[in-house]
Amino acid sequence: MSQLKEDFGKRLQTLRLEADMTQEVLANEIGLTVESISNIERGIHGPKFDNLEKLADILGVPVRELFEF
Repeated sequence: MSQLKEDFGKRLQTLRLEADMTQEVLANEIGLTVESISNIERGIHGPKFDNLEKLADILGVPVRELFEF
C-alpha cells in the first residue's frame, strides 16, 4: 500500500467523523458504495480526481485540507 493512500484515508476518516457522518451517508452523498469509502479510508484505493471536490464539498472543507496530514 502507498503511504500517500494510507495517510489520505486516515485524514478522510478523521474529517468524516468530525462531521459526524457515517460511511454510508458519505457514500450516498458522493454516489459511491460504502465499500468504496471503506477502501479509501483503509488506504487500499485512492479517490478519483472527480471525487476529490465532491468529498471536500460534502465534508465542508477546502480540497487542500483533505491532504493536510
